[in-house]
Amino acid sequence: MNSLDLPGRPEDTRIVVAMSGGVDSSVVAGLLKRQGYDVVGMTLQLYDHGAAVHRKGACCAGQDIHDAREVATALGIPHYVLDYEERFRSAVIDRFAESYIHGETPIPCVSCNQTVKFSDLLETARDLGAAALATGHYVRSRRTATGRALYRPVDLDRDQSYFLFATTPAQLDFLRFPLGDLTKAETRAIARDLGLVVADKHDSQDICFVPSGKYADVIERLKPDAAEAGEIVHVDGRVLGRHDGIIHYTVGQRRGLGIAFSEPLFVVKLDAAQRRVVVGPREALLTGRLTLRDVNWLGDGRLADLPEDGLDIFVKVRSSRPPQAAVLYAEGGSVYVDLADGEQGVAPGQACVFYESLDDGARVLGGGFISSTAALATGRAAGGRLVLSQLSG
Repeated sequence: MNSLDLPGRPEDTRIVVAMSGGVDSSVVAGLLKRQGYDVVGMTLQLYDHGAAVHRKGACCAGQDIHDAREVATALGIPHYVLDYEERFRSAVIDRFAESYIHGETPIPCVSCNQTVKFSDLLETARDLGAAALATGHYVRSRRTATGRALYRPVDLDRDQSYFLFATTPAQLDFLRFPLGDLTKAETRAIARDLGLVVADKHDSQDICFVPSGKYADVIERLKPDAAEAGEIVHVDGRVLGRHDGIIHYTVGQRRGLGIAFSEPLFVVKLDAAQRRVVVGPREALLTGRLTLRDVNWLGDGRLADLPEDGLDIFVKVRSSRPPQAAVLYAEGGSVYVDLADGEQGVAPGQACVFYESLDDGARVLGGGFISSTAALATGRAAGGRLVLSQLSG
């Protein structure tokens, strides 16, 4: 076996590296080249990069393509740029806009991994005769009795498993994540040792196709009729004001509501059908149950065979939050999660990712997208299960 857990010698093993132009994927290419693999670099051009060429935090744009090409030249590996703009627009950008219009808080990075990167690019890598597609994600995988499994990385501050929960078992078998056992500081040190021009380059941030950082601007450009005015309504039913479109609001938002009230108010729900922004006190944000759609199960056995009283797991509903205790249920074709301590500001469209434990290197059991939420009540039923109020979202 070689370092990527593949049969054969490195020099007889072709690896396609997804090179974004950043330090992480550049180090992956450099490490594998140093180890003797037959490395081919691939960079995706995903959107019209004119407005983002020189913006810090952008990715898959003009400057990044230039950087990836320069790194490949320095490493002496072939490098190709694939024009996936149309595919990216239809599979990621348009879906992002539609989700926002329907009052959700979408995560386009997950959609990008699902479609463009781990579907289209993965098939291109196979067509080139590659044994694996390697990326610069901070996550780990290793072989189990039933196939490769996904795990959190050594550097939990850089953990990207939240964005990879939708990776299928078949894709995991072909993917490799060489940075999973490294910290970010170690990665940058390797980049300097390799003499890479991107060693001190800033990390990409935010959403790559939103160069201004203002989501509503992008949505209004793509969907000119999306910003329909409506009412701002208190959770008790009182109409407090008007808004210019729910796309300008997100669940949990406090500032910029444009209304005066005797106490702080937060966006609790976006009712797209009624064009209403529902607001309330902070305690109205507390969520206890999450009903999920498009669930991807990466655990052992079948999701449908979970115990009737649920499976004790840990979940993340935001990439920046640590996992918290929860119970996962699969009943009658529905999948839902009860949060032990609740979570504030959870919105439909976000991801709920499952983990086996809180241990370092915990296994990722999959996850799903939140379709609706239920408020957390103060009491608990026998056995410690949550007593929940009506569904919302």
